[in-house]
Amino acid sequence: MCSVFVQAQEVERFVAWQLETYPKSRLLDLYKSCFQDFMGAEHLVADRQRAMEYLDEELNATALDQYLPWYSEPCGTHGRFVRVSLRAVKEGLLTRDVLLDAFVESANVDRRPVDAWCERWQEIVMRIDRMGLDLPHYAEDRRYIDSILAAGKYAISHSPDYREAYRPHYRIVERAVFERKIAPLLPPAGAK
Repeated sequence: MCSVFVQAQEVERFVAWQLETYPKSRLLDLYKSCFQDFMGAEHLVADRQRAMEYLDEELNATALDQYLPWYSEPCGTHGRFVRVSLRAVKEGLLTRDVLLDAFVESANVDRRPVDAWCERWQEIVMRIDRMGLDLPHYAEDRRYIDSILAAGKYAISHSPDYREAYRPHYRIVERAVFERKIAPLLPPAGAK
């Protein structure tokens, strides 16, 4: 009984933070952050060269003023993974290679089974349902997520509303890798 209560608090705390920080969030964005927290990067990274090219393309296509004002933030309810903003590379705090190495190492570590994610998501969304939030497109997003999971898929993009409002540019790094390779190079949280 206690673990259910703690879990409910974790979900409520995460959702409150997400909606306060990103008020344009939809259920799709809550799902994506929780998915990243549980599973890490959406895919294994088998081709480091292609991952580097994609990172370079994104860095070259995005001006510094298009990044959100943070360097890192935890994903989902447990922060098992961290989003590392490309802003840190643009501002010279991290090299592209340091971020890429951390991303590749993280993407290929401890992959959890997709069916475990499906079970976890059902627990999370049940709690979100009980919160009675007035999220835009909630029923539509809920049906979409249910349909991809039923089809054996799981990866989604941020909602169009989120992408337009926040222009997310980051890579997912596992917490221990982040603490070892990235955190020492960034200013303390809250400093800018």
